[in-house]
Amino acid sequence: MSAKEQASDLVVPRSVAVIMDGNGRWARTADFERIRGHEKGVDAVRDTVTECAKLGVEALTLYAFSEENWERPKREVSLLMGLLKKFLQSELGTLMDNGVRLVHAGRRARLPSDVLTLLDDTIAKTAGNRGMRLCLAISYGARQELADAVRAIARDVKSGALLPEAVDETTIASRLYQPTLPDPDLLIRTAGEMRVSNFLLWQISYAEIHVAQVCWPDFCKDDLHAAFRDYGRRVRKFGKVL
Repeated sequence: MSAKEQASDLVVPRSVAVIMDGNGRWARTADFERIRGHEKGVDAVRDTVTECAKLGVEALTLYAFSEENWERPKREVSLLMGLLKKFLQSELGTLMDNGVRLVHAGRRARLPSDVLTLLDDTIAKTAGNRGMRLCLAISYGARQELADAVRAIARDVKSGALLPEAVDETTIASRLYQPTLPDPDLLIRTAGEMRVSNFLLWQISYAEIHVAQVCWPDFCKDDLHAAFRDYGRRVRKFGKVL
């Protein structure tokens, strides 16, 4: 029986975004070092990517490393970058087996050169896949994304390539890091936290929000299905009266 048949009662969103919260809390509760929580969280990433791809989600965006995360202790940042490299190396087979195409959202300047090389290599190797697009938000911040978009528009206006009066929502959206990704229908946040943490502020304008109480390392297929069932109960009006 296929994943779709097993979850035939689910309403599957076209586009899903996830704030993967609670890795450190999970580790602290288990009396582990914080990095152990991030290591265990990789299992949840693999399971979530695989299940979303099987269910027919078109785009999945995971908040992997924020711009603010650079302010964490240097040792933790170094360990997280090493874990990212390990993920890209070990999970290429998972991406290929599920027809997943990898893309990146975020600023590239602060990423270590070896991480960038491996990230670009994985993006290139999966470019021909025609299944779900997996967007890793790395060195990402939504305010920074909007600032970069405005800067790009300002350059076009200054050069004469764009008239100021022609700037509209479509113009701004086209300058975002991944302008072809559909806006998230569903935003999932784990660990019971009720905030969006500078994530996809433009794109989640009309996203439904589901908060899971479990920490990210414990997030499993059943939790994903629960989020989809919750989404399926929502009445989406987009500001209109139905």
